[in-house]
Formats: sequence, C-alpha cells, structure tokens
Amino acid sequence: MTQPAATPTVQRVDAKHRYEILVDDKTAGLTAYRDHDDQRVFYHTEIDDAFAGQGLAAILVQQALTDVRASGKRIVPVCPYVAKFLKKHDEFADITDPVTPEVLQWLETVLAK
Repeated sequence: MTQPAATPTVQRVDAKHRYEILVDDKTAGLTAYRDHDDQRVFYHTEIDDAFAGQGLAAILVQQALTDVRASGKRIVPVCPYVAKFLKKHDEFADITDPVTPEVLQWLETVLAK
C-alpha cells in the first residue's frame, strides 16, 4: 500500500525572489518573480520532474497570486504558465496588468545583473 502524499505547502522566499512549493519538506517547484514598483512580475515556473503530474504548479501559482493580492501588488504574467493559469482563473483579472515591452526590457535588465 502506498503512503498518501503529504499536503503541499507554499512559501514566499523573498531573498530568492520566488515562491516555493514543498512536499514532505522537499522543494518540489518554484515560481520566480521580481518586483517592479507595485507590480510582481512572474517570469518562470517549474516543477521538479519527480513531482510532475500532481497539479502542484496550479497550487503553487494559485497561492502565489493570492499572496500578491493580499500584499496589495499587481500581477504581470511574463511566465507562460502563469499567463495560462490566469486565462482560466478570472478572479485575478482585477489585479493583472498586461505584459508590455517596457516591462520585458526592465526584466531583462534586472535579470542580467
């Protein structure tokens, strides 16, 4: 008989500019961001192959976006997964800003440092 999977937990790790999802105290994935004024710009999401197919990316992004709302910031979905998630979850539409060339240029500059 297999053990039931532990309940995943999501935590914001400001020092690394990301949210991490943990299963049994192991990091199963992350969604990376950078803050630009009142915007939290999400640019990358990944789930470790060992944890694939469990719906962890959706849990991670849902909780990350809920945290953004609670913090009073806005969402900019540069990451394709976050953008796709937002198309299915219009409860975040009121705090979502479009990806603009200016944001992309700013992000490229910040990540190059």
